[in-house]
Amino acid sequence: MLQSLKQLSGNKLGATDGEIGQVKDFYFDDHNWAVRYVVAETGNWLIGRQVLLAPHAFVGGQHDGQILRVNLTRKQIEDSPAIATHKPVSRQYEEQYHAYYGWPYYWEGDGLWGEMRNFPVLELPPNFAAVQPPAATGPKAARADAHLRSAQAVNGYHLQATDGITGHVCDYLMNVKSWAIGELVIKVGHRFNGKEVRIPTGKVTNISYDASKVWVNMTMDAVEHSPAHFATAPGENPFKKTLAEMLAP
Repeated sequence: MLQSLKQLSGNKLGATDGEIGQVKDFYFDDHNWAVRYVVAETGNWLIGRQVLLAPHAFVGGQHDGQILRVNLTRKQIEDSPAIATHKPVSRQYEEQYHAYYGWPYYWEGDGLWGEMRNFPVLELPPNFAAVQPPAATGPKAARADAHLRSAQAVNGYHLQATDGITGHVCDYLMNVKSWAIGELVIKVGHRFNGKEVRIPTGKVTNISYDASKVWVNMTMDAVEHSPAHFATAPGENPFKKTLAEMLAP
């Protein structure tokens, strides 16, 4: 099942021992389109600080109405490595972050989530940070740059088709099991009475912060005739429908 990131934004976040803020943004990997982190706005709890929560923190969590809970305590989150969210997330920071929680490195191996994993599934002992991610065997590879994009920043980027600009990015549809973004939602036509269509992320060839554009290997006509995306009916809450599925071990 696909979940709209726009509909998840703003929902409250809770630790095992209390609330920690709300969903502010998402960082996704622009190489394989997986959501790597949820950005939590901590409000008055940690004033002036935002924290990252990896999908590993949500697996096996609990839910209560519109509160999305992680399997961490407030103290664990408070003591996690600080992140400057106005700067790109470096691979060095990610190594420190994953080592702190004892989580595997998603960038090592052929799977979406490292090694042969295609889902953010953990097999760790109960004491967090008691183990370190396994060291790679053989010569030490050069540290690769992280390819993380802010969903909030890319939202609104113009879509550059092969024969011109058509529409702009307005949402992302994420698989609730793998956390992979399978489709982009594009607003085409007039800004007020246009329509929203879905295009596969596999059609994207480039994203540019400088140009504020997303390039796709599609013609304008193909984009405008892509499957329509229908917003949730008023009063319907898709978050409740997919949350249990999202948190299932």
